[in-house]
Amino acid sequence: MFWLLAILAYLLGSLSFAILLSRLMGGPDPRASGSGNPGATNMLRVAGRKMAILTLLGDLFKGLLPVLVAQQAGLSLQQQAWIGLAAVVGHLYPLYFRFRGGKGVATAAGMLLGLYPPAALLAIAAWLLTFVLTRTSSLAALIATPLTLPLLAWQQPAALLPMCALTGLIVWRHRGNLRDLLAGRERHF
Repeated sequence: MFWLLAILAYLLGSLSFAILLSRLMGGPDPRASGSGNPGATNMLRVAGRKMAILTLLGDLFKGLLPVLVAQQAGLSLQQQAWIGLAAVVGHLYPLYFRFRGGKGVATAAGMLLGLYPPAALLAIAAWLLTFVLTRTSSLAALIATPLTLPLLAWQQPAALLPMCALTGLIVWRHRGNLRDLLAGRERHF
C-alpha cells in the first residue's frame, strides 16, 4: 500500500495547476513569463490574483490529499510524510511537463497541513510575516520551511527525517534565489 500511494502521490504532484490553468484560461505559460516558475507567486505576476489563488489552492490540495489518504489507510506518520514528500517531488519534477516544475512551497504546506497542522500554521505565519516585511517570496520560503523542523522534532519526531529531506529539496530549488538574495538582486513585489 505504501509504494502504491507514493507513486500515486508523485503522479498527482506532477499535475501543474499553474500550467493547466494557464492553458485552460488562455493565459501565458508561466514557465515562459515572469520568473519562469510554474507556481502561485509567478502566476500572480503573470496572470493576476484569481489565477494565483486557484494555483495556490490546487498546489495545496495535491500535497494534502495524499497525506489524508495515507492516514485513512492506517499508515504510520513517517509513511504519511514520505508519501507527502512524493507529491512535492512530483511538483518539483513533474512527469507530465518534462520534469520542469515549481519550487514546492505550496505543495509542502498542504503536506504539512495534513501531517501536523500546528507546523503548517507556523510555516504559513512565518512566510506571511517575512513576505510582509521584505516583499520577497523566496526569502519567506527559505525562512518558513526550516523553521518547522524544531517543532516537528519536539512534537512529531517520526516526521522529522522526511521533513528534513523536504527542506533540503526546497532550499535546493531556491538556490538561484539564494544567490540573488546574497547579491542583492532578488525580485521583490
